[in-house]
Amino acid sequence: MKAKTLFDKIWDNHVVYSIEDGPDVIYIDQHYIHEVTSPQAFSGLDERGIPVFRPSQTLATADHNIPTKDQHLQIKDELSRIQVEKLTENCRKHNIKLFGLNNPNNGIVHVIGPELGYTRPGMTIVCGDSHTSTHGAFGTIAFGIGTSEVEMVLATQCVLQTKPKTMRITINGNLNKGVTSKDIIMYIISKLSSGGATGYFVEYCGTAIEKLSMEARMTICNMTIEMGARGGLIAPDEITFDYLKGRPEILNQSDWESTLTQWKNLKSDPGVKFDHEITILTSEIKPMITFGTNPGMAIPVSGFIPQSGGQDDKDDASFIKSLDYMGFKPGEKISGHKVDYVFLGSCTNGRIEDFRAFASIVKGRKKAPGIIALLVPGSRMVEEQVKKEGLLEIFNDAGFELRQPGCSSCLAMNEDKIPAGKYAVSTSNRNFEGRQGPGSRTLLASPLTAAAAAISGKITDPTEFMNN
Repeated sequence: MKAKTLFDKIWDNHVVYSIEDGPDVIYIDQHYIHEVTSPQAFSGLDERGIPVFRPSQTLATADHNIPTKDQHLQIKDELSRIQVEKLTENCRKHNIKLFGLNNPNNGIVHVIGPELGYTRPGMTIVCGDSHTSTHGAFGTIAFGIGTSEVEMVLATQCVLQTKPKTMRITINGNLNKGVTSKDIIMYIISKLSSGGATGYFVEYCGTAIEKLSMEARMTICNMTIEMGARGGLIAPDEITFDYLKGRPEILNQSDWESTLTQWKNLKSDPGVKFDHEITILTSEIKPMITFGTNPGMAIPVSGFIPQSGGQDDKDDASFIKSLDYMGFKPGEKISGHKVDYVFLGSCTNGRIEDFRAFASIVKGRKKAPGIIALLVPGSRMVEEQVKKEGLLEIFNDAGFELRQPGCSSCLAMNEDKIPAGKYAVSTSNRNFEGRQGPGSRTLLASPLTAAAAAISGKITDPTEFMNN
């Protein structure tokens, strides 16, 4: 029998039909939807008089547009309110489970899916959101789709997809002080560039990956698309199984032991060939931060902004344009630069482990004067855990305020926008021009680096605040 990658095993097991010289029809096990990309899809169904084919395999939440303060009140922004109301209406009409605003299970779609146990090894998962790749941390094929494809999945529980190539990135070694999974993936993207994995589905492995928690693995898979990949995945192991055992939706499934036996077979075969292989040593990785306007423009927090952007004039022109937007100069040391905002949250770093990391830096210290900090849990469950573990007291004592769950300052679709010209150290996934608000300047970083900036008021290496 021919050796197969984990990706090939899952993909081949979900092919309904292969179109000659064309894409495959792939069956989808779990479909996630939210208020932004679903309204047009439901309208398409209504226009054609088509019902949702398998509503039990679709899960909805409101997350992108919702406010993170006073969620018990009516949403002020009219467009946001209409989209959330339309989601509620569509879910009611089509009998789809919805975790709407103020529901105890509400939260960012890529946070609540795993924490409730809807995301499980061996699945195919889609959502009208590019960071659906997050779920690959559980050994799934998970990827974002467009609105027309959302409609396709609602109508047929299938989607047309061209099979991507495979890439394996092996990361070995112990992490340096102050280095997190966010730094790992930012380092990888900085080496491959924002388009370096285009056309590939990436499998992560190696001794460093094996030691990571599920929260950390989700961060890595979440940002895989920021280097152009279709998605990323990690083979499930005991850490995966321990995380899932007892999750609400897991308890509703079949016998745990038989399910576990199936999951343990989800791994790439020994000796299998990938289309591309990369090996990285953790000794090379330091706490990272972006300086430009795409996630590939990242350097160590202790480093200097590069002198040029690439091998040709076109790259340099784009590089200079990016630096002009950010207000930086080539060769400039990035640490010590004043910042205005700090954002902890998003589907990249809005989980309980991220809040623990942030708290480890700010405990016993005070927020820097002038810093506006947005601490936004990824879900209601994370919010409750923050309070249960006493982290809220640490934040309050340091001068921080905990907000309510939502996508918040990851993107400018809600009230939590960064003003033009202001610098925000953000634990989210994208630093495009205007991503956090028109004219805003985003510096992507880990929760540890974000906490160091919140305490010092400037870009600071988090190791300066860490005990030996």
